[in-house]
Amino acid sequence: MTVIALPDVRRRAPVALGACLLSFAAFWWAQRAAHVSMIDLMVYRAEGETVRAGGDLYALRTTEAHLPTTYPPFAALLFTPLTLLDTSTMRTLATAGNLALLVVFVALSLRLVDHARVEGVWWASAAAVWCEPVWTTVRYGQINLLLGVLVLWDLTRRPGHRWAGVGIGLAAAIKLTPALFAAFLLVTGAVAYVRRGSGGPWLRHVRGSAVAFAGATLLAACALPYDSWRFWSRMVFETGRVGLVEDTANQSLRGVLARLLHTTQPGLWWVATAVVAGSLGLGVAVAAELRGRRAWAVAACAVTALLISPVSWSHHWVWCVPMVLILATRGRASAVGAAQMTAVSTALVTAVGTALVFCSYALWWVPHGPGRLELHQTGAQLTLSALYEGAGLVFLTLIGVRLWRTYRTV
Repeated sequence: MTVIALPDVRRRAPVALGACLLSFAAFWWAQRAAHVSMIDLMVYRAEGETVRAGGDLYALRTTEAHLPTTYPPFAALLFTPLTLLDTSTMRTLATAGNLALLVVFVALSLRLVDHARVEGVWWASAAAVWCEPVWTTVRYGQINLLLGVLVLWDLTRRPGHRWAGVGIGLAAAIKLTPALFAAFLLVTGAVAYVRRGSGGPWLRHVRGSAVAFAGATLLAACALPYDSWRFWSRMVFETGRVGLVEDTANQSLRGVLARLLHTTQPGLWWVATAVVAGSLGLGVAVAAELRGRRAWAVAACAVTALLISPVSWSHHWVWCVPMVLILATRGRASAVGAAQMTAVSTALVTAVGTALVFCSYALWWVPHGPGRLELHQTGAQLTLSALYEGAGLVFLTLIGVRLWRTYRTV
Protein backbone atom coordinates (compact mmCIF):
# COMPACT_ATOMS: atom_id res chain seq x y z
CA MET A 1 0.00 0.00 0.00
CA THR A 2 2.84 2.39 0.81
CA VAL A 3 4.50 1.80 -2.56
CA ILE A 4 1.24 2.46 -4.39
CA ALA A 5 0.46 5.63 -2.42
CA LEU A 6 3.96 7.11 -2.73
CA PRO A 7 3.50 8.55 -6.27
CA ASP A 8 0.29 10.29 -5.10
CA VAL A 9 2.16 11.84 -2.19
CA ARG A 10 4.90 13.05 -4.51
CA ARG A 11 2.33 14.54 -6.89
CA ARG A 12 0.39 16.46 -4.26
CA ALA A 13 3.10 19.04 -3.54
CA PRO A 14 3.73 20.02 -7.20
CA VAL A 15 -0.02 20.27 -7.84
CA ALA A 16 -0.45 22.47 -4.77
CA LEU A 17 2.54 24.61 -5.82
CA GLY A 18 1.05 25.02 -9.29
CA ALA A 19 -2.29 26.08 -7.83
CA CYS A 20 -0.54 28.58 -5.56
CA LEU A 21 1.46 30.10 -8.41
CA LEU A 22 -1.68 30.34 -10.54
CA SER A 23 -3.54 32.05 -7.69
CA PHE A 24 -0.64 34.46 -7.12
CA ALA A 25 -0.47 35.26 -10.85
CA ALA A 26 -4.20 36.04 -10.90
CA PHE A 27 -3.79 38.14 -7.78
CA TRP A 28 -0.88 40.07 -9.35
CA TRP A 29 -2.92 40.72 -12.49
CA ALA A 30 -5.94 41.84 -10.41
CA GLN A 31 -3.78 44.26 -8.41
CA ARG A 32 -2.37 45.76 -11.59
CA ALA A 33 -5.84 45.97 -13.15
CA ALA A 34 -7.06 47.82 -10.05
CA HIS A 35 -4.19 50.34 -10.45
CA VAL A 36 -3.21 49.99 -6.80
CA SER A 37 -1.45 53.04 -5.42
CA MET A 38 0.98 51.41 -2.96
CA ILE A 39 0.66 54.72 -1.16
CA ASP A 40 2.22 53.51 2.10
CA LEU A 41 5.23 52.21 0.20
CA MET A 42 5.63 55.71 -1.21
CA VAL A 43 5.58 57.07 2.33
CA TYR A 44 8.24 54.57 3.39
CA ARG A 45 10.44 55.69 0.50
CA ALA A 46 9.93 59.35 1.41
CA GLU A 47 10.97 58.54 4.98
CA GLY A 48 14.14 56.92 3.67
CA GLU A 49 14.86 59.97 1.53
CA THR A 50 14.31 62.25 4.52
CA VAL A 51 16.78 60.22 6.58
CA ARG A 52 19.41 60.38 3.85
CA ALA A 53 18.87 64.13 3.41
CA GLY A 54 19.04 64.80 7.15
CA GLY A 55 15.54 66.29 7.20
CA ASP A 56 12.91 66.46 9.92
CA LEU A 57 11.32 63.01 9.83
CA TYR A 58 8.18 63.88 11.78
CA ALA A 59 7.51 67.09 9.87
CA LEU A 60 7.24 65.04 6.68
CA ARG A 61 4.00 65.14 4.67
CA THR A 62 4.08 63.17 1.47
CA THR A 63 1.94 61.75 -1.38
CA GLU A 64 -1.26 63.40 -2.56
CA ALA A 65 -2.86 62.49 0.79
CA HIS A 66 -0.17 64.42 2.74
CA LEU A 67 0.49 61.42 4.96
CA PRO A 68 2.83 61.83 7.97
CA THR A 69 5.49 59.59 9.46
CA THR A 70 3.99 57.46 12.23
CA TYR A 71 6.51 54.64 12.90
CA PRO A 72 9.50 54.81 15.26
CA PRO A 73 12.78 56.14 13.78
CA PHE A 74 14.25 52.63 13.48
CA ALA A 75 11.71 51.87 10.77
CA ALA A 76 12.86 54.89 8.74
CA LEU A 77 16.43 53.58 8.87
CA LEU A 78 15.24 50.30 7.37
CA PHE A 79 13.43 52.17 4.60
CA THR A 80 16.54 53.95 3.29
CA PRO A 81 17.43 51.19 0.75
CA LEU A 82 14.12 51.94 -1.01
CA THR A 83 15.63 55.22 -2.21
CA LEU A 84 18.09 53.26 -4.39
CA LEU A 85 15.28 51.81 -6.54
CA ASP A 86 13.16 53.39 -9.23
CA THR A 87 9.42 53.41 -8.55
CA SER A 88 8.52 50.59 -10.94
CA THR A 89 11.20 48.24 -9.61
CA MET A 90 10.29 49.10 -6.03
CA ARG A 91 6.61 48.28 -6.62
CA THR A 92 7.45 44.98 -8.29
CA LEU A 93 9.84 43.92 -5.55
CA ALA A 94 7.37 44.96 -2.83
CA THR A 95 4.60 42.86 -4.38
CA ALA A 96 6.85 39.85 -4.88
CA GLY A 97 8.28 40.26 -1.38
CA ASN A 98 4.85 40.39 0.23
CA LEU A 99 3.73 37.26 -1.62
CA ALA A 100 6.86 35.44 -0.47
CA LEU A 101 6.26 36.67 3.09
CA LEU A 102 2.69 35.38 2.90
CA VAL A 103 3.97 31.87 2.14
CA VAL A 104 6.37 32.07 5.10
CA PHE A 105 3.59 33.47 7.31
CA VAL A 106 1.31 30.57 6.38
CA ALA A 107 4.10 28.03 6.90
CA LEU A 108 4.87 29.40 10.37
CA SER A 109 1.15 29.48 11.22
CA LEU A 110 0.82 25.82 10.25
CA ARG A 111 3.96 25.00 12.22
CA LEU A 112 2.19 26.39 15.28
CA VAL A 113 -0.54 23.76 14.89
CA ASP A 114 1.81 20.95 13.79
CA HIS A 115 0.37 20.78 10.28
CA ALA A 116 3.33 22.18 8.32
CA ARG A 117 3.09 19.87 5.30
CA VAL A 118 4.44 21.42 2.13
CA GLU A 119 1.27 20.93 0.11
CA GLY A 120 -0.78 22.43 2.94
CA VAL A 121 1.36 25.57 2.88
CA TRP A 122 0.82 26.01 -0.86
CA TRP A 123 -2.94 25.41 -0.73
CA ALA A 124 -3.45 27.71 2.24
CA SER A 125 -1.33 30.44 0.64
CA ALA A 126 -3.30 30.18 -2.59
CA ALA A 127 -6.50 30.90 -0.68
CA ALA A 128 -5.16 33.37 1.90
CA VAL A 129 -3.88 35.80 -0.72
CA TRP A 130 -7.48 36.77 -1.55
CA CYS A 131 -8.58 37.80 1.94
CA GLU A 132 -9.13 41.53 2.38
CA PRO A 133 -6.31 42.18 4.88
CA VAL A 134 -3.73 40.56 2.57
CA TRP A 135 -5.15 42.25 -0.53
CA THR A 136 -5.00 45.65 1.19
CA THR A 137 -1.53 45.00 2.61
CA VAL A 138 -0.19 44.43 -0.90
CA ARG A 139 -2.33 47.22 -2.33
CA TYR A 140 -0.75 49.76 0.01
CA GLY A 141 2.72 48.20 0.02
CA GLN A 142 2.41 47.66 3.78
CA ILE A 143 4.74 45.77 6.15
CA ASN A 144 2.17 43.76 8.12
CA LEU A 145 3.30 40.40 6.77
CA LEU A 146 6.92 41.21 7.62
CA LEU A 147 5.96 41.97 11.22
CA GLY A 148 3.85 38.83 11.42
CA VAL A 149 6.72 36.70 10.13
CA LEU A 150 9.13 38.20 12.67
CA VAL A 151 6.75 37.44 15.53
CA LEU A 152 5.86 33.91 14.41
CA TRP A 153 9.47 33.08 13.58
CA ASP A 154 10.28 34.05 17.16
CA LEU A 155 7.41 32.14 18.77
CA THR A 156 7.91 28.93 16.79
CA ARG A 157 11.54 28.51 17.95
CA ARG A 158 12.28 25.75 20.41
CA PRO A 159 12.30 26.82 24.11
CA GLY A 160 15.62 28.34 25.11
CA HIS A 161 16.72 29.09 21.54
CA ARG A 162 19.58 31.61 21.58
CA TRP A 163 17.69 33.94 19.22
CA ALA A 164 14.50 33.84 21.30
CA GLY A 165 13.01 37.32 21.56
CA VAL A 166 14.87 38.89 18.66
CA GLY A 167 11.91 38.74 16.27
CA ILE A 168 9.46 40.30 18.71
CA GLY A 169 11.99 42.95 19.77
CA LEU A 170 12.72 44.00 16.19
CA ALA A 171 9.02 43.99 15.25
CA ALA A 172 8.24 46.25 18.22
CA ALA A 173 11.10 48.59 17.29
CA ILE A 174 9.62 48.92 13.79
CA LYS A 175 6.03 49.33 14.98
CA LEU A 176 4.97 49.39 18.63
CA THR A 177 1.93 47.08 18.54
CA PRO A 178 3.91 43.78 18.58
CA ALA A 179 5.24 44.79 22.01
CA LEU A 180 2.10 43.18 23.46
CA PHE A 181 3.67 39.80 22.67
CA ALA A 182 6.51 40.68 25.05
CA ALA A 183 3.95 41.68 27.69
CA PHE A 184 2.20 38.34 27.15
CA LEU A 185 5.46 36.45 27.71
CA LEU A 186 6.25 38.56 30.78
CA VAL A 187 2.87 37.90 32.41
CA THR A 188 3.10 34.19 31.54
CA GLY A 189 6.54 33.98 33.11
CA ALA A 190 5.40 35.84 36.22
CA VAL A 191 2.36 33.58 36.68
CA ALA A 192 4.47 30.47 36.12
CA TYR A 193 6.98 31.70 38.68
CA VAL A 194 4.27 32.24 41.29
CA ARG A 195 2.64 28.87 40.62
CA ARG A 196 5.65 26.68 39.95
CA GLY A 197 8.59 28.61 41.27
CA SER A 198 10.09 29.00 37.79
CA GLY A 199 9.17 31.13 34.78
CA GLY A 200 12.55 30.80 33.13
CA PRO A 201 11.74 30.11 29.46
CA TRP A 202 9.24 32.95 29.19
CA LEU A 203 11.28 35.44 31.19
CA ARG A 204 14.39 34.67 29.14
CA HIS A 205 12.31 35.21 26.01
CA VAL A 206 11.19 38.60 27.33
CA ARG A 207 14.79 39.50 28.12
CA GLY A 208 15.80 38.70 24.55
CA SER A 209 12.93 40.85 23.22
CA ALA A 210 13.94 43.76 25.46
CA VAL A 211 17.57 43.55 24.37
CA ALA A 212 16.65 43.44 20.67
CA PHE A 213 14.19 46.33 21.05
CA ALA A 214 16.65 48.43 23.04
CA GLY A 215 19.47 47.72 20.61
CA ALA A 216 17.41 48.72 17.56
CA THR A 217 16.05 51.82 19.32
CA LEU A 218 19.49 52.93 20.51
CA LEU A 219 20.87 52.42 17.00
CA ALA A 220 18.15 54.71 15.68
CA ALA A 221 18.87 57.21 18.47
CA CYS A 222 22.54 57.34 17.49
CA ALA A 223 21.75 57.80 13.82
CA LEU A 224 18.72 60.08 14.29
CA PRO A 225 18.98 61.72 17.72
CA TYR A 226 16.58 64.61 17.05
CA ASP A 227 13.91 62.43 15.44
CA SER A 228 14.24 59.84 18.20
CA TRP A 229 13.76 62.49 20.87
CA ARG A 230 10.71 63.90 19.11
CA PHE A 231 9.11 60.50 18.62
CA TRP A 232 9.58 59.13 22.14
CA SER A 233 8.80 62.41 23.91
CA ARG A 234 5.86 63.56 21.81
CA MET A 235 4.81 61.77 18.61
CA VAL A 236 4.23 58.41 20.27
CA PHE A 237 1.33 59.99 22.20
CA GLU A 238 -0.28 61.69 19.18
CA THR A 239 -2.47 58.85 17.91
CA GLY A 240 -4.51 61.29 15.83
CA ARG A 241 -1.61 61.54 13.37
CA VAL A 242 -2.38 58.03 12.16
CA GLY A 243 -5.80 58.89 10.73
CA LEU A 244 -9.47 59.49 11.51
CA VAL A 245 -10.57 57.29 14.37
CA GLU A 246 -14.06 56.72 12.92
CA ASP A 247 -12.76 55.62 9.51
CA THR A 248 -14.41 52.34 8.53
CA ALA A 249 -10.93 50.94 7.87
CA ASN A 250 -10.17 51.35 11.58
CA GLN A 251 -11.08 47.89 12.83
CA SER A 252 -10.23 48.41 16.49
CA LEU A 253 -12.64 48.75 19.39
CA ARG A 254 -11.97 52.48 19.40
CA GLY A 255 -13.10 52.72 15.79
CA VAL A 256 -16.26 50.71 16.51
CA LEU A 257 -17.16 52.93 19.47
CA ALA A 258 -16.53 56.10 17.46
CA ARG A 259 -18.93 54.93 14.76
CA LEU A 260 -21.45 53.54 17.24
CA LEU A 261 -21.52 56.71 19.37
CA HIS A 262 -21.27 58.98 16.29
CA THR A 263 -18.32 60.85 17.75
CA THR A 264 -14.67 61.39 16.91
CA GLN A 265 -13.72 61.13 20.60
CA PRO A 266 -15.06 57.97 22.29
CA GLY A 267 -12.93 58.96 25.30
CA LEU A 268 -13.53 57.05 28.53
CA TRP A 269 -15.82 54.55 26.80
CA TRP A 270 -12.89 53.37 24.74
CA VAL A 271 -10.45 53.41 27.66
CA ALA A 272 -12.77 51.26 29.78
CA THR A 273 -13.53 48.88 26.92
CA ALA A 274 -9.86 48.56 25.99
CA VAL A 275 -8.85 47.83 29.59
CA VAL A 276 -11.49 45.11 29.95
CA ALA A 277 -10.83 43.56 26.53
CA GLY A 278 -7.08 43.78 27.00
CA SER A 279 -7.18 42.16 30.43
CA LEU A 280 -9.49 39.35 29.33
CA GLY A 281 -7.68 38.77 26.03
CA LEU A 282 -4.27 38.70 27.66
CA GLY A 283 -5.66 36.42 30.36
CA VAL A 284 -6.90 33.97 27.72
CA ALA A 285 -3.52 34.06 25.97
CA VAL A 286 -1.62 33.41 29.20
CA ALA A 287 -3.98 30.60 30.24
CA ALA A 288 -3.60 28.95 26.83
CA GLU A 289 0.18 29.21 26.99
CA LEU A 290 0.35 27.70 30.46
CA ARG A 291 -1.84 24.83 29.25
CA GLY A 292 0.58 24.12 26.42
CA ARG A 293 -1.65 25.65 23.71
CA ARG A 294 0.95 27.91 22.08
CA ALA A 295 -1.06 28.33 18.87
CA TRP A 296 -4.15 29.52 20.74
CA ALA A 297 -2.01 31.78 22.93
CA VAL A 298 -0.26 33.49 20.02
CA ALA A 299 -3.47 34.08 18.08
CA ALA A 300 -5.28 35.34 21.19
CA CYS A 301 -2.47 37.80 21.90
CA ALA A 302 -2.50 39.04 18.29
CA VAL A 303 -6.27 39.55 18.30
CA THR A 304 -6.10 41.35 21.65
CA ALA A 305 -3.46 43.73 20.32
CA LEU A 306 -5.62 44.51 17.30
CA LEU A 307 -8.71 45.12 19.42
CA ILE A 308 -7.14 47.47 21.97
CA SER A 309 -4.87 49.44 19.65
CA PRO A 310 -6.12 53.03 19.08
CA VAL A 311 -6.06 52.36 15.34
CA SER A 312 -6.01 48.93 13.69
CA TRP A 313 -6.45 49.36 9.96
CA SER A 314 -8.12 46.48 8.15
CA HIS A 315 -4.78 45.40 6.64
CA HIS A 316 -3.37 44.92 10.15
CA TRP A 317 -5.75 41.97 10.46
CA VAL A 318 -3.49 39.66 8.41
CA TRP A 319 -3.57 37.66 11.65
CA CYS A 320 -6.86 36.30 10.34
CA VAL A 321 -4.69 33.77 8.46
CA PRO A 322 -3.44 31.93 11.58
CA MET A 323 -6.88 32.43 13.17
CA VAL A 324 -8.59 30.48 10.39
CA LEU A 325 -5.88 27.82 10.24
CA ILE A 326 -6.06 27.28 14.00
CA LEU A 327 -9.85 26.99 13.93
CA ALA A 328 -9.66 24.54 11.03
CA THR A 329 -7.07 22.25 12.61
CA ARG A 330 -7.28 22.39 16.40
CA GLY A 331 -10.78 20.94 16.64
CA ARG A 332 -9.54 17.71 15.08
CA ALA A 333 -6.52 17.60 17.37
CA SER A 334 -8.54 18.06 20.56
CA ALA A 335 -11.55 15.91 19.73
CA VAL A 336 -11.82 12.50 21.34
CA GLY A 337 -14.21 9.59 21.40
CA ALA A 338 -17.81 9.98 20.27
CA ALA A 339 -17.52 13.79 20.26
CA GLN A 340 -14.91 13.75 17.51
CA MET A 341 -17.20 14.33 14.52
CA THR A 342 -19.15 17.06 16.29
CA ALA A 343 -15.99 18.88 17.34
CA VAL A 344 -14.48 18.64 13.86
CA SER A 345 -17.70 19.88 12.23
CA THR A 346 -18.00 22.80 14.65
CA ALA A 347 -14.37 23.78 14.12
CA LEU A 348 -14.67 23.65 10.36
CA VAL A 349 -17.92 25.65 10.32
CA THR A 350 -16.33 28.28 12.55
CA ALA A 351 -13.23 28.37 10.36
CA VAL A 352 -15.30 28.78 7.19
CA GLY A 353 -17.41 31.51 8.80
CA THR A 354 -14.30 33.40 9.92
CA ALA A 355 -12.75 33.05 6.47
CA LEU A 356 -15.90 34.43 4.84
CA VAL A 357 -15.81 37.47 7.13
CA PHE A 358 -12.29 38.36 6.05
CA CYS A 359 -12.84 37.50 2.40
CA SER A 360 -16.17 39.33 2.06
CA TYR A 361 -14.75 42.87 1.91
CA ALA A 362 -18.03 43.77 3.66
CA LEU A 363 -16.60 46.70 5.61
CA TRP A 364 -16.24 48.54 2.30
CA TRP A 365 -19.94 48.08 1.49
CA VAL A 366 -20.86 50.88 3.93
CA PRO A 367 -20.66 54.63 3.28
CA HIS A 368 -17.08 55.84 3.74
CA GLY A 369 -14.64 58.41 2.44
CA PRO A 370 -14.59 62.23 2.46
CA GLY A 371 -17.27 63.92 4.54
CA ARG A 372 -16.87 61.64 7.58
CA LEU A 373 -19.80 59.51 6.43
CA GLU A 374 -18.96 56.86 9.01
CA LEU A 375 -20.38 59.08 11.76
CA HIS A 376 -23.86 58.63 10.30
CA GLN A 377 -24.04 54.86 9.74
CA THR A 378 -27.26 52.93 10.31
CA GLY A 379 -27.54 49.80 12.45
CA ALA A 380 -26.89 47.43 9.55
CA GLN A 381 -23.97 49.52 8.36
CA LEU A 382 -22.49 49.60 11.86
CA THR A 383 -22.67 45.81 11.95
CA LEU A 384 -20.84 45.45 8.65
CA SER A 385 -18.17 47.93 9.69
CA ALA A 386 -17.53 45.99 12.91
CA LEU A 387 -17.14 42.50 11.44
CA TYR A 388 -13.43 42.15 12.16
CA GLU A 389 -13.81 43.16 15.80
CA GLY A 390 -16.77 40.81 16.10
CA ALA A 391 -14.78 37.94 14.62
CA GLY A 392 -11.92 38.70 16.99
CA LEU A 393 -14.16 38.73 20.04
CA VAL A 394 -15.84 35.48 18.99
CA PHE A 395 -12.42 33.90 18.49
CA LEU A 396 -11.28 34.91 21.98
CA THR A 397 -14.56 33.66 23.44
CA LEU A 398 -14.22 30.27 21.74
CA ILE A 399 -10.69 29.84 23.07
CA GLY A 400 -11.78 30.90 26.55
CA VAL A 401 -14.69 28.45 26.54
CA ARG A 402 -12.48 25.62 25.27
CA LEU A 403 -9.91 26.29 28.00
CA TRP A 404 -12.61 26.45 30.67
CA ARG A 405 -14.11 23.14 29.53
CA THR A 406 -10.68 21.53 29.46
CA TYR A 407 -9.95 22.85 32.94
CA ARG A 408 -13.19 21.41 34.31
CA THR A 409 -12.41 17.95 32.92
CA VAL A 410 -8.93 17.83 34.45
